[in-house]
Amino acid sequence: MRLTAGLPETVLPAESDAILADLAAALGQPGERQRHAVSDVVRSNPTSLAAWAALGSLARDDVEAYACFRVGYHRGLDALRSAGWKGSGTVRWAHEENRPFLRCLDGLRSAAGSIGEQVEEDRCATFLRQLDSSWRSDRTGFPA
Repeated sequence: MRLTAGLPETVLPAESDAILADLAAALGQPGERQRHAVSDVVRSNPTSLAAWAALGSLARDDVEAYACFRVGYHRGLDALRSAGWKGSGTVRWAHEENRPFLRCLDGLRSAAGSIGEQVEEDRCATFLRQLDSSWRSDRTGFPA
């Protein structure tokens, strides 16, 4: 009988260079144009977790951030399942490809706390710790 070394690890596929270039250009826009430009990237690439994470971070208020991060989180769950994730195992910050999903989940956690949805905030914090033990439970997020 062969013993496994622990929980399976999932690494998401990398975002395309074209999407990342479009997102970088959008993030380079000044002021309010930046949020509109990132929104255009999301509109053109609705499955881009990096774009949803960026849009959530540029939200005008906590409710808008919550909505953006929640969409990114659900798109991320779809991407994880497509990558072979079966509902358990690690999705580590150490892999650059996983960071957009983890940013969406951490953003959802933070936004849930901001709107007083404590149960959701706690659920997201637990999920983050399950996916990657390097997530800091003191609510400061992942290491840089």
